[in-house]
Amino acid sequence: MLIKVHGSAVFGIEATTIVVEVNIDKGIGYHLVGLPDNAIKESNFRIAAALQNNGYRIPGKKITINMAPADLRKEGSAYDLTLAIGILAASDQIRSENIQKYLIMGELSLDGSVQPIKGALPIAIKAQEEGFEGFILPKENAKEAAVVNGLKVYGVENIKEVIDFFDENAPLQQTEIDTRREFYDHLHLPEFDFSDVKGQESIKRCMEIAAAGGHNIILIGPPGAGKTMLAKRLPSILPPMTLHEALETTKIHSVVGKVKNKGLMSQRPFRNPHHTISSAALVGGGSYPQPGEISLSHNGVLFLDELPEFERRVLEVMRQPMEDREVTIARAQFTVTYPSSFMLVASMNPSPGGYFNDPDAPVTSSPAEMQRYLGKISGPLLDRIDIHIEVTPVPFDKLSEERKGESSVVIRKRVEAARQLQTSRFENVDGIHYNAQMGTKHIREFCKLNESSKNLLKEAMQRLNLSARAYDRILKVSRTIADLDGVEKISEMHISEAIQYRSLDREGWLG
Repeated sequence: MLIKVHGSAVFGIEATTIVVEVNIDKGIGYHLVGLPDNAIKESNFRIAAALQNNGYRIPGKKITINMAPADLRKEGSAYDLTLAIGILAASDQIRSENIQKYLIMGELSLDGSVQPIKGALPIAIKAQEEGFEGFILPKENAKEAAVVNGLKVYGVENIKEVIDFFDENAPLQQTEIDTRREFYDHLHLPEFDFSDVKGQESIKRCMEIAAAGGHNIILIGPPGAGKTMLAKRLPSILPPMTLHEALETTKIHSVVGKVKNKGLMSQRPFRNPHHTISSAALVGGGSYPQPGEISLSHNGVLFLDELPEFERRVLEVMRQPMEDREVTIARAQFTVTYPSSFMLVASMNPSPGGYFNDPDAPVTSSPAEMQRYLGKISGPLLDRIDIHIEVTPVPFDKLSEERKGESSVVIRKRVEAARQLQTSRFENVDGIHYNAQMGTKHIREFCKLNESSKNLLKEAMQRLNLSARAYDRILKVSRTIADLDGVEKISEMHISEAIQYRSLDREGWLG
């Protein structure tokens, strides 16, 4: 008897429906075809034990299973439940009238319990698009999949629940959530707040500008100056995620199995990888490509602490994704693309010893040593960072102040007002939502300068020997500063402030 059961495979952040065809005929043997990996080939042992421990069995006949499309590689143990239900239905051990209405996924333990899977959200979206009535999956993933409207989601803990459901002995409990209500109920500020930061008013101003325009920023200063503290508080002043951004971000985290017992992600991601990270872990890759840290920080913040300590080769692979806001990983038989629209926040010491060229510092470094240390970061990568700012240690009188600084709530309101101006400006421009995303064409259109501003920028370009990319960065940052002031025209004041935020272009740093 031939039975068809439906599962799904995830490539990138999109799912593809897999038809599992189970045919049972005279003879003996178990044949699994359709490019399964080793985890799927081993599934017959897990399935046999799970069925036996629940009062069922694999029939002693010739079983042929095809996973179509046969030229698409299938990976992972998430097909255990799909295959087991197909075998039971094909051997008439359970009723099969309604099986094709449902997409079934889950890993089986030997006692029949169902273990969580990766990629439940993209699979649920595909199931809804293709008109399936419901999605049966592990209970731990049910809330994640229930985000999709118009699809019945059933979370199960044991294969016996699925068997009883198809035999109409016991119904399954549907998981339902109000996506919008669930999302907006959890839109609260992160735990870190800018009111905790003593002093550093100029750096807070930089962080506000970076948040308002989505600009990349690098903080340069000695140990203990507050670089990490400031970076961790940046998400608290970023505008709340939209429902679309939340769905896109959750899909990426779902693919790597980081969304369990949750609905939509409501907070912008903040990723802080260690400096020993490999290039594949940072941008994504592997024999079967998985998203890297830059994709996991999509719509959020990627914080690289002690930037020169990262391998230069690792940092260089970020250059193109930072420009294109997506990363494409090519393999011989397929290509996957992951979105990677993130804010880069980097921090670094100004020298190997950690301090400026200060005779009173605990450890001093010569200008040559400082330049060699800073030279570990390539010029093209620094060009892609809009704001460079020096962070100096906070004096004792500021540290000992009882008065709290401006809170994240207050700063966030100004950031949201500036972002609202940008949303209106780019409403007819595809793929651009804030100033940092502007290309050369849009910079010329939206960052027009008067004659005195042009002369000021020209003088800065010549004196600092800035590249064409740095010129564009200054215009983008000045556009954001003008938006924070609520004005349409960029003035000399905005240009001069933006030029200040190119510390590493100045003489004494990189040349």
